[in-house]
Amino acid sequence: MRDGFPDFRLGSVLATSFTGTLSERHGDAVERIPTPQRLVDWLTVSGLAVDSCTPAQLDLARELRESIHAVATAAVTHDPLPPSAVQVINDCSAEGRAAAFLTPEGKRQWRLSSASRVEDALGVIAADAISIVAGERDGRLALCASPTCRAAFFDTSQSRTRKWCDMNTCGNRQKKARFQAKQRSLG
Repeated sequence: MRDGFPDFRLGSVLATSFTGTLSERHGDAVERIPTPQRLVDWLTVSGLAVDSCTPAQLDLARELRESIHAVATAAVTHDPLPPSAVQVINDCSAEGRAAAFLTPEGKRQWRLSSASRVEDALGVIAADAISIVAGERDGRLALCASPTCRAAFFDTSQSRTRKWCDMNTCGNRQKKARFQAKQRSLG
């Protein structure tokens, strides 16, 4: 916890890391971007720094987040992609104006058109989601095995068999529950 807010759960894949700003979707939901400033903070640590965010931009960000989660869930379960969610992702991708730049270290860095355009940052996130769902990236889209979480994540492990969105939270919680159940059955 920092400043009274839950810590960010940052992954290596932008779009699914963004969907992780709401966790425990099927339990006691944990909102990690409850205020416009928290969205600014998340975008900054994710390499998409903006100066400010309005409540309307926060609403748009949450709509994009939920649309990405809905599309990712449908893709994993082999259901048709929800048209309204696809539209939100496409609209955000089209609205954003950002350019990719190569750093001297050989890394990609995003430069937004304006330091205050949250829409530019959301466009980068939407484009990342499109590349994942379209199968353009090396990895496997999956849902967390925790029944209370069910977060979308992009598995880039060598075996592509990861079960948990985050081993330090969901994975450990499930392993602890199994251990405690086994101890009760033995005792």
